[in-house]
Amino acid sequence: MSDITLTIDGKSVCASPEMTILEAARTVGIKIPTLCWHEDLGSPSVCRVCVVEIEGQNTLQPACSYPVSQGMTVRTNTPRVRNARRMAIELLLAHHPDDCLSCQRNLKCELQQLAADFGIREIRFERVSRKIPRDESTPSLVRDADKCINCRRCIEACEKIQGVAVLSTVNRGFDSVVLPAFGDDLDSVVCVLCGQCTLACPTGAIVERDDTGRVWDALADPNMHVVVQTAPAIRASLGEELGLPAGSIVTGKLVAALRKIGFDRVFDTDFAADLTIMEEGHELLDRIQKGNAPLPLLTSCSPGWINFVERFYPDLLPHVSTCKSPQQMFGAVAKTYYAERADIDPARIFVVSIMPCTAKKYECQRPEMRSSGFQDVDAVLTTRELGRMIREIGIDFDSLPEEEYDAPMGISTGAGAIFGATGGVMEAALRTVYAVVTGRELSEDGLEFHDVRGLEGIKEAEVDLEGATVRVAIAHGLGNARKVMETIRTGEAPWQFVEIMCCPGGCVGGGGQPIGTVMSSRAERGQALYEVDREMPLRESHKNPAVLALYQEFLDWPLSERSHELLHTHYTPKKS
Repeated sequence: MSDITLTIDGKSVCASPEMTILEAARTVGIKIPTLCWHEDLGSPSVCRVCVVEIEGQNTLQPACSYPVSQGMTVRTNTPRVRNARRMAIELLLAHHPDDCLSCQRNLKCELQQLAADFGIREIRFERVSRKIPRDESTPSLVRDADKCINCRRCIEACEKIQGVAVLSTVNRGFDSVVLPAFGDDLDSVVCVLCGQCTLACPTGAIVERDDTGRVWDALADPNMHVVVQTAPAIRASLGEELGLPAGSIVTGKLVAALRKIGFDRVFDTDFAADLTIMEEGHELLDRIQKGNAPLPLLTSCSPGWINFVERFYPDLLPHVSTCKSPQQMFGAVAKTYYAERADIDPARIFVVSIMPCTAKKYECQRPEMRSSGFQDVDAVLTTRELGRMIREIGIDFDSLPEEEYDAPMGISTGAGAIFGATGGVMEAALRTVYAVVTGRELSEDGLEFHDVRGLEGIKEAEVDLEGATVRVAIAHGLGNARKVMETIRTGEAPWQFVEIMCCPGGCVGGGGQPIGTVMSSRAERGQALYEVDREMPLRESHKNPAVLALYQEFLDWPLSERSHELLHTHYTPKKS
């Protein structure tokens, strides 16, 4: 269909017929305030903050859902419009807790920002609290339904993006609120703890559990040796949390900041990502060559994805790789190999992970993750929590010098770096599997498997290994994962290896990433990780000298008895 022309605030605007007024206004730089609308989600059209006047109509209309039409005349800034928006905001504030200064979303709350933008100093309505108890039942997420403004963005994220649907609107009128079914806590429903709801929520109604206090206590304890690992995606997202452009690569400054905070050793989860590729790549070859386990092999690096398959596809658990995630492999090695090499009692080692993921907080507490004889990872902080710690002690992040990770568990390759983007695990594995099968190394140009890159929901590719074709698939976001799993369940899946990441975009879009994360920022972070890969002197996991030394000195070889004991695990069906 051909474009149409309408007028918004006196400007002639050319728009496609499927656009809404909000979208058309954004193309010419006209800002219409929103709360329930989100660029990656639907338009519930419930907050009424985006109302506009349309010539010829008696009532105001929501710009987020009202379609454009030929010759339409729209006004977004009349006294009537401003008064209606102010009324909507005041009604929301009337039953919203008045605790902005102590709220985790202070200064990053969309309701707070709108109140400031509209200069609201007084609320004409009586404040009424719903007094709904906080839900602190999980190690990953905290829900405070009193702060819910019924925008339904979390419902959209949970149901339409992730396909889990644990949240819905209950009650009617003033008493309506978003809750799990029957008002249950999150630990009683099928929540996978991915945290995508925290990115969608405009207020502090759903946030990550804050573990910074535990980490500060460990750092202050002279008897503890506190080490930290940083996930691949953090180097491309922490800068954004601290005010730099999306996709800024801040690896060296990240290391310097962690040393200033007081960590005894600063290590890199990319080291463990290389280790994961060694184990998972050989597991794939073992399954293909021996036929002793079902195919396709499903990756197991994403704890939200593992929660999902345990709850919704327990019959397909035999397909899941037995490899632990890089976070958990790191913890197991830190409290065995590193403890032995550094001559430190592992009981004194406190392992902290900086992760883009809220589900990692749950993963480190799983009973299976104690193969070192201790809890392998003691505390997990999200990107947002690390940002708070950096601000708390007044670090001028942008002026920090570039510093290097500590050896040996800070040595990594480009293959480890791209773990943070959807398709990265698959690409890293293919680089090593090719070398193991053919006995030859890929050329520099051949290292990049572009068919597995990008933000398409499901991608497929074929790789020729000396005449044997390996078919692979990649999915990100659990809604896409469900489609893949249904295909596998029918027995018609053509693939040998499948990578699934719980969050849209992979770890770069994890639930612990900076507030304001959208698909465009996910894309920029992913491209930054590919840039990191291209700049690395080593780009294949099997060439990591620290990983090779680990095998020679401690683990023997991939899939050895000791590596199975420390680096592999099992997963258990859960009631849905």
